[in-house]
Amino acid sequence: MKSGRTLVNLAQELDRQLRTKRDLVVPSSLLQCRTDEGGNLKVIVDGHQGGGEYGVTELARRQLADKLKIPYAYFERMRLDQPSLLDRNVNTWLEHDADRRMIRTLDGEVRAVLSDRYRRLDNYDLTESVLPILQRLDGARFESVELTDTKMYLKVVTPRVAFEIAPGDIVQAGIVISNSEVGCGTLSVQPLVYRLVCRNGLIAADSSLRKTHVGRTLAFDDDNVTTFKDDTVAADDKAFFMKVRDVVEAAVSEATFRQVALKLQKTRDIRLTGDPVQAVEVLASRYTLNDSERSGVLRHLIQEGDLSAYGLVNAVTHFSQDVEDYDRATEFEALGGKLIELPAGDWRKMTEAL
Repeated sequence: MKSGRTLVNLAQELDRQLRTKRDLVVPSSLLQCRTDEGGNLKVIVDGHQGGGEYGVTELARRQLADKLKIPYAYFERMRLDQPSLLDRNVNTWLEHDADRRMIRTLDGEVRAVLSDRYRRLDNYDLTESVLPILQRLDGARFESVELTDTKMYLKVVTPRVAFEIAPGDIVQAGIVISNSEVGCGTLSVQPLVYRLVCRNGLIAADSSLRKTHVGRTLAFDDDNVTTFKDDTVAADDKAFFMKVRDVVEAAVSEATFRQVALKLQKTRDIRLTGDPVQAVEVLASRYTLNDSERSGVLRHLIQEGDLSAYGLVNAVTHFSQDVEDYDRATEFEALGGKLIELPAGDWRKMTEAL
C-alpha cells in the first residue's frame, strides 16, 4: 500500500484549510474571467459579499469549461495562445447563463466550480466524526492517510480479523474511507484486504456506503453573492455522519471480510495457461492502463513468479506502491478488488491469452 502523510500532519492540514477556505453561491452573471498574456486565468466575483479576484486551479478550469460546454482542449488553447478570445467566450456565456454556481475557494484560488445543488460533506467534519470510531477498532493501525488535490483517504487495518489465504500468507481486515470536496467522487466507505507479506492493499468492489454530494437547490432571495456558512447544513451532516459508524463496523466485520477473502483465495486456483505478457496486455486494454503501468504490472508478476490469477491480482496491487500519484495508486488497489469479482469467462480471456 502506498504511504501517505502522518495522521498528525493530516489533522494540521485540515485545520489550516478550514481557516482559509471559503464557499460562495454566485449567479453566473456575476462571474467574469480575466486572462493575462502569460495564460494566468483569474475569476472575478462581482458582489458586495464575498466578492474578489481568485486564481483558478486546473480542475476548476476543467469544470468551468464543462459547465459552459467549451471543449477543454480548445479552452486551454485559447488560454495559452489567445487569452482575450478565451475571456470573450467565457464571459459571453456566463452573462447569458441563468444558473447559480457554487464556487469553492482555498488559499485565494477557485478550486471547484459546482452546481448550487452540490452538498458539502467536508473532510474536516468527516474526520472529526469518524476518527473516534476508527480509533476504537481493536488494534487499529492507520496504514495510509492522504489528502490530495481532489480527495482525502483514510486507510485503517485491524489485526482482530484475519484470514490465511495460503500457509504463511495472511491478510487482515481493513477499511477505506474516501471523500472529495471538489466534485471528484462520492463519500465512500469500503472494505480493505491488507496482505502482510508485501503490504498490498486491495479495496473491495462492493462498497458498503456511497453518498453523493447532491442536495436541494439552494434558494436565495436576491441576485447577489452569498457566502455559504458552515452551520447551514451542520445539523443535517451530523445526522449523516452518525450513520457512518454502523457502516464502518459492518465493513470490518468478520462476515464481510471473510466473504471478500474467500473470493481472493479462489483466484489461486485459476492458472495463467497462456502467455503472461498477453494476459497483462488484455488487462491493460480492459482497464485502460498506460504503457508504463502495463510494464510495471508485468514486472511484478514475473518477479513474484506466481502465474495464477492470484499472482496477477497481487502484481496489480503491489504495483500501486510504485505509482507516484496517490489517487492513481488507490485506483490500482480498487482494480484488485474488481479483479476478484470477475466471472469465469472474463478470467479465461486473460489467463488463456496467447
